[in-house]
Amino acid sequence: MRKRYKDKDINSKIKNVKVPILTLDSRWHELFPDEKKTRLISELEQKVNDLLKLQGKLVNDIKDMKKLKKTLLKEIVVNMDIKNDIVSRSKEKKLTQNKRLINELNEKIDTSSEQLSELPYKIREANAELLSESIRNCYERIHSNKEELDKISAWIMNTREELKVKILMKHDMEAINEKIYTYLHDILGPEVIDMFDNNP
Repeated sequence: MRKRYKDKDINSKIKNVKVPILTLDSRWHELFPDEKKTRLISELEQKVNDLLKLQGKLVNDIKDMKKLKKTLLKEIVVNMDIKNDIVSRSKEKKLTQNKRLINELNEKIDTSSEQLSELPYKIREANAELLSESIRNCYERIHSNKEELDKISAWIMNTREELKVKILMKHDMEAINEKIYTYLHDILGPEVIDMFDNNP
């Protein structure tokens, strides 16, 4: 009878175990090539990968926004010298626009940073779900393989016994053939036996 592992059993056993991100671990991919993945494992793998992609995107976005903010701040410093002429009015317009853009960037950076700070927990949680399902799947495969191994072992034992019997039968038949041949050889002589041997 195959044992079915439950989520709570698995989760209680692995809750304090530090594990790598499974989708980045080559050993996990060896255990779960595409043809071995269940629909649920594929979905959980996708969830982890999507969170990792989002993390990478947010890191890059924040870096790009900070770079743009730095450029806008430099422009503000350059355009700070405002007089009462046409050039100055253009500078003032640019200054106002840059301040507005910096405020928008600050909001976006804050939102993205907050989102980014929550991601490690979400990734860890999604990875734990994938680990839990992977363990269940592995143990089901182990138990299934064990059942098959037991059948194969029984077949090997039976075949061994049958082989022993067949080997004994072979030896007996060879011995009987040898006796018959010797008897005929003794009675009929080598010349007659040669005629039978050469023209059966």
